[in-house]
Amino acid sequence: MSHSYYQKQWLEAQDSLNDLLIQEIPPEPPKPEKDRLTAFQNIATLYLKYLQIFRKIEGCYDQVVHPQKRRVLRRMLDGVMGRLIELKNEMVLLEFSEFHYFDDILSDLKLTPNDIEIPVPKYFINERAKVLQDREKLLGQILAKMGPPEEKTEEIKMSPDEAIRIIQVHERARQGRLRAKFMREIRLQEERERNAANRGAPTLDTELASVRIQKTWKGYAVRKRIRREREEEMRFIGMIPPRDPTNPKNTSQVLAERTEKTRRVTQADHEREYQQSLVSIKTKLREVEGPDMKETMQDQIRQWFIECRDATGKFPDYPDEDEGGSAAIFREKDPAEIEAELAGKEDDKGGKGKKKGKKSAKKDKKKDKKDKKGKKGKKGKGGDDDEEEEGFKLQQSNFLPDTDGAAKDFSGIWKERNEESNFSQKPDSELIKEEKRIEVENEIRTQVDELMRTELKNLKVAVDRDKGKGKKGKKGKSGKKSGKKKKKKKSGKKSGKKGKKGKKEKDLTPDRTVEDLYEELVKEGIIVRSPKFSLQDYIGEYSYLGTTLRQANIEPMPSLSDVRQLVALYGILPLGSQAVHEKAPHIKSILLAGPRGTGKRSLVNAICTETGANLFDLTATNIQGKYAGKSGLAMLMHMVLKVGRLLQPSVILISDAERTFLKKVPKTDKTDPKRLKKELPKMLKLLKPEDRVVLVGTSRAPFECEMKGLVGAYQRVVLIPRPDYASRHLLWRSLIVKNNGILNAQIDMSSLAKVTDGYTQKHIMTACQQVLTERRVSQLAKRPLVGSEFVPALARLEPIYKEEEEAFKTWYAKTPLGKKRAKAAEGGDEDDGKKGKKGKKGKKGKKGKKKK
Repeated sequence: MSHSYYQKQWLEAQDSLNDLLIQEIPPEPPKPEKDRLTAFQNIATLYLKYLQIFRKIEGCYDQVVHPQKRRVLRRMLDGVMGRLIELKNEMVLLEFSEFHYFDDILSDLKLTPNDIEIPVPKYFINERAKVLQDREKLLGQILAKMGPPEEKTEEIKMSPDEAIRIIQVHERARQGRLRAKFMREIRLQEERERNAANRGAPTLDTELASVRIQKTWKGYAVRKRIRREREEEMRFIGMIPPRDPTNPKNTSQVLAERTEKTRRVTQADHEREYQQSLVSIKTKLREVEGPDMKETMQDQIRQWFIECRDATGKFPDYPDEDEGGSAAIFREKDPAEIEAELAGKEDDKGGKGKKKGKKSAKKDKKKDKKDKKGKKGKKGKGGDDDEEEEGFKLQQSNFLPDTDGAAKDFSGIWKERNEESNFSQKPDSELIKEEKRIEVENEIRTQVDELMRTELKNLKVAVDRDKGKGKKGKKGKSGKKSGKKKKKKKSGKKSGKKGKKGKKEKDLTPDRTVEDLYEELVKEGIIVRSPKFSLQDYIGEYSYLGTTLRQANIEPMPSLSDVRQLVALYGILPLGSQAVHEKAPHIKSILLAGPRGTGKRSLVNAICTETGANLFDLTATNIQGKYAGKSGLAMLMHMVLKVGRLLQPSVILISDAERTFLKKVPKTDKTDPKRLKKELPKMLKLLKPEDRVVLVGTSRAPFECEMKGLVGAYQRVVLIPRPDYASRHLLWRSLIVKNNGILNAQIDMSSLAKVTDGYTQKHIMTACQQVLTERRVSQLAKRPLVGSEFVPALARLEPIYKEEEEAFKTWYAKTPLGKKRAKAAEGGDEDDGKKGKKGKKGKKGKKGKKKK
């Protein structure tokens, strides 16, 4: 793609974003929406529109090579990404469900399910490539020192006679099979010879024989042509997969990927050139324009001295550094600030005026408080204003101001900018000059302020000496006293901050470096290498009946596509971007619950792969016998948190998370699964929005433990179901091709997907690996693959029965969100939930008053 293509994409995304910003930042606050369904439709439409913008801006940021444009795009990308997470949180609060269905909205917006796939920004990995390479190298070196892990293999005790007997049995069976095969071929050959002898010599006429040959050949040629045309038509409409490319080096997809890599290399070159230009242009501005700036500032400040002396009869006080220095003198003031200054001057005329002003201000504050309390009381009691305030209203966004600022930068700088002369998209020196000129001016202003303060002091001394008045001492004393008071206040604030820091957390390893702690955790097996697994490799189809089932008051099971989107929103996007993680709703922990083989561990690997995160394995079986005792456990948790924060992003994994909260641990279990029960809440409390660390638990039997402890430790619960028919159909097609199989018309995918109801992704992958061996793949050209070949491999595997899936569904309905969802389905959600919250607030307020 060219520069103009991505510029056009950015312009389209910007136009759509401007429309949404007008809708989201109206001149007057919007009225709350009373109808819950209408409110969800509005938020879902906003969500889908932001998602389309996100997809376009992500592609532009990945491929635009202009360094200054990329900075505006980055702000916009982080803002839109954060807004997506906020809207998702709003939909969860509104629908009381983690999963949402947009079938009707998709048809209205003329979008397909592929258009609402959440892309993972490539800059998560590309911009940290060097750091990740170094970390991977360090991990490899530590693991190489440790050597290969010792595999515990159980020796099968067998006598030589028994071993010889088993070998003989297998050898005799092999020889018997070969002998039977040879005898069968001999019998078939004899039968063919006998039939030929009985028929005798051919007596067919030559002309008739040629007609038969022509008829046979023409029929074969026509059938072959029709079959080819039918395949081309089916391939064109997307009903069968495309042919394997004979020369993959010349395909358009490979060429596009090569172009993308080339543009990323150009990005790095232009970024390097931009950083050099920042230094060189700033130095040049300081040398060329610096002296003129300094002289101009001094003249302006001196003129201010003279004007103030002429107006008031004395020289003014110079503004402090905290107030902005001389910049505060020439700053353009708002009309409100000018009115406040005039009012202050009127109040300063007499001492009584000051007291009255203070009293009136206090009265105004009291009135405001009374008004607020009155409004709250009306809402609680259900007065006339209650009807206006009822309904659902979007919470204030933390990302809209940044997004709006980036949009204005684009409109003001890049939208109409003529770049015909900048074909290679190199840094714009004029913009760098404008930016650096402000920095140089600020640096010079600090120097000028120091000089002018000294000059003003000398002028005041000279004037006082000439007047012969003794006001100098008094002013000096009062000035000193005020200065001391200010210093005391500042020191008091600092001491308060230090006191708070001391209470929070104690460093148990102050003398150890991060590299040392990292190496120890790797050697103990706490930090493990995460296998490379992309989120797109988690295959699953969109649920097309979700909205229809919910309209019929049937809660549908989520699809694998929904699970993939949730992991992207809750795990990958916040972990990948520091700006998003700090302002978005803080998600500290996620629980992935589902039957065995549904890809829970693969999703954890996907989070680590897409964000470049470290993986800390705190599973009970993994930490068994390590860091014994309370002090050892405290040290372990401290080291994990410390290394996880310093080398963020980080993922802390706990497999079989339900075992931590078991009511009663079996006597045969010696792993002490409840060891982390008290430590997990403590660790989660210490995590702040700036810490890109997330706890991820996986559970295959969450219904075996206490609900309160499990849900209390994990904020978000993601239920992973068995694959539905559409997902199984897609899985079979993808995994057969992945294992070097060739799809053909003889494989009835629909029947395979129907037969494998209850089988998970792991089952299907195992069946493909067992059938498509190296020997079978080599025979595909002569003997095409048939669907019945997978049946024996599937028969040896145990599926997930419907009862187990129902157990998960029942358990999920007992979670806090599931209970709210059930209440919403009964119809007592909207008013009861909101009035209950307001009632609680009112009670709290009354209790607080009584205590006071």
